[in-house]
Amino acid sequence: MFKYSLDNKRYHTLNYDLMNRFGVRVFKVSLNGNFSCPNFKNGSGCIFCSSYGSGDFAGNKNEDLLTQFNKVKEKLNDKWPDTKYIAYFQANTNTYAPLNVLRKKFEEVLTFPNVVGISIGTRPDAISDECLEYLSDLNKRTYLMVELGLQSMHDDTLKLINRGHDLACFDKCVSKLRKKNINVIVHIINGLPFETADMMMDTIRHINRLNVQGIKIHMLHVLKNTPLEKYYYKTNFHLLSKEQYVNIVCNQIEELDEKIVIHRLTGDGAKEDLIAPLWTLKKVSVLNDIDKELNKRGTYQGFNKSILNRVRLICNKFIKKGDITVDATCGNGNDTLMLSRLSKKVYAFDIQKQAINSTKELLKKNNINNVTLINDTHEKIDVYLKNNHGKISLVIYNLGYLPNGNKKITTNYKSTLNSVKKTFKMLNKKGIILITCYPHEEGKKESSKILSYLNKNEISHKIYKNTNNVNAPFLIVIKNSSH
Repeated sequence: MFKYSLDNKRYHTLNYDLMNRFGVRVFKVSLNGNFSCPNFKNGSGCIFCSSYGSGDFAGNKNEDLLTQFNKVKEKLNDKWPDTKYIAYFQANTNTYAPLNVLRKKFEEVLTFPNVVGISIGTRPDAISDECLEYLSDLNKRTYLMVELGLQSMHDDTLKLINRGHDLACFDKCVSKLRKKNINVIVHIINGLPFETADMMMDTIRHINRLNVQGIKIHMLHVLKNTPLEKYYYKTNFHLLSKEQYVNIVCNQIEELDEKIVIHRLTGDGAKEDLIAPLWTLKKVSVLNDIDKELNKRGTYQGFNKSILNRVRLICNKFIKKGDITVDATCGNGNDTLMLSRLSKKVYAFDIQKQAINSTKELLKKNNINNVTLINDTHEKIDVYLKNNHGKISLVIYNLGYLPNGNKKITTNYKSTLNSVKKTFKMLNKKGIILITCYPHEEGKKESSKILSYLNKNEISHKIYKNTNNVNAPFLIVIKNSSH
């Protein structure tokens, strides 16, 4: 189970966050404070926005807040009698009003029974300095979340959807809120007109660079009587299929910082107003498919934080208890320890005595006794393991220098390439080689020489990268091609 989940999800759930914070089940109750939106002055607002101001399932604006609240509370109390609530001002822009109006509405809901916090949906261009100071005071007296619509990090897209602000405006607002220690929840939309999957990933990467506490991911809905409806019929832009959406969301989850709480992974427009895509009406099915895909991949939120997560995943899926494995660069012993728990027998190489000693201590601490440590170059793998030709299932190379050691002592392309060539002869029929390459000077040379050799000899291999940064570490997975 993922460490930030109580229900076997592979991502940081809101349920976990609220239970951990309050010790009881907490529900958000959507309310309609009868606010407007500053973006209406730019025409008709964002092109996707319905007449309900993106609050299709919020309360009735013609009813007072207590009536709206009690209607939801009564339904929840039947199933969960002992629960707390967060009053969620959802529809339109809930800081777009004079301060006395905001104060009256927000202070009122704090008097409702068992309300432990407030969540305020708004825009980054609609929080005045006066409002910010009030929110800061409010944050000291209750649990406060400010939900900001970003939708996309790409200014061209923001202009196309008539968002009314740019990325710089959003970033500046986040910075102001965080300086007041106010929790920020970001809303994004997948499937905006003409955005590619890479562009959607860029938005997640940008969010990772900000100090935000939560995220809501939505699929674009084309609703009746919106400018988007006319634009959809005019341009016939591509809407994501359910399969495409699930794949993109799973990629985004793998990229997203594990500490950011996921409040939502899809949304459902009002059935009577929805034009497309109709698959979004089956919200539970979409969520189940996201869970299934993550389970199938064996990944989780923040998986792409380190390429070594991919190494561990492959090892866990691939290695069987009776296998013989090799750590060609044992370093501080972490990979050796992992292999020892998965394999029958492990051989671990390193030219540095410091690395051998560190690994020995780690193994001793964990009561491991199925490892042979070899204080020599992995280039001699065929010498030390001469009785294991054709018997080894997996070999790991974690290239570079010893962590916390002498950075001038690194693996080098000549010995590494010679070792890899010899390792092919050591593998059994299913055997694979995992090589983690690093971006320092010698590491770039190593990876270049290895890939050149593999391509020249048409040796089957796959490259895994966990980021679009060309200077980030990456993994080469080589399958045995000698059988």
